[in-house]
Amino acid sequence: MYALVENNQFVKLLNSNKGITIGDNQYPKSIFTLWSNEEREAIGIYEVQVDNTNKKDEAYYINTDISYSFDGSSVIGSYVTATPKPLDDVLFVEGDEIPSDKAVGDVKQYGLKGLEIAKIKAQAGGLLAPTDWQVIKEVETSDYVVPTAITDYRTQVRAKSNEMESQINACNTVEDLKTLFTWTQDEQGNITRPLVSFPEEL
Repeated sequence: MYALVENNQFVKLLNSNKGITIGDNQYPKSIFTLWSNEEREAIGIYEVQVDNTNKKDEAYYINTDISYSFDGSSVIGSYVTATPKPLDDVLFVEGDEIPSDKAVGDVKQYGLKGLEIAKIKAQAGGLLAPTDWQVIKEVETSDYVVPTAITDYRTQVRAKSNEMESQINACNTVEDLKTLFTWTQDEQGNITRPLVSFPEEL
């Protein structure tokens, strides 16, 4: 990524896929691949250096647009402080324009907690689905009983799902939530995260 600098000020980003006109001079796009940095800088074209210091995980934060400046020798693109995404769901209230399939108190927009809980529920449902037929068979067939290993597994899946939801709901900040899902490796090589995990699939 390149930028045009004039009078020691950042002017604009440049499209390196086409040529550029600076003053009365026209330059082909090949200057971005064939010229050295020194040659480009001599006519005011600088390669952009992006500073990611303030950029945060986009799954949890809203990053600002990059702002560009010239420091006398380089064009620096910087992010301003990132804003945490909302943790909690936004609900429909009286006075809102409410869709026909929704009501006051229903979720209008999921927060990070709600989104993660929805994923957990979907994962739990996916783990239970392969053995659902056995539960249905037990209800509909008098001479069939679901094996204990299956019922125990299904109970564990639900228990872990509920425990995960509790852990997520207990988070007070975005960083708390992010930490729950962050895997780390200890000195013995064990990889773990604070959020509990589902039992191994049958």
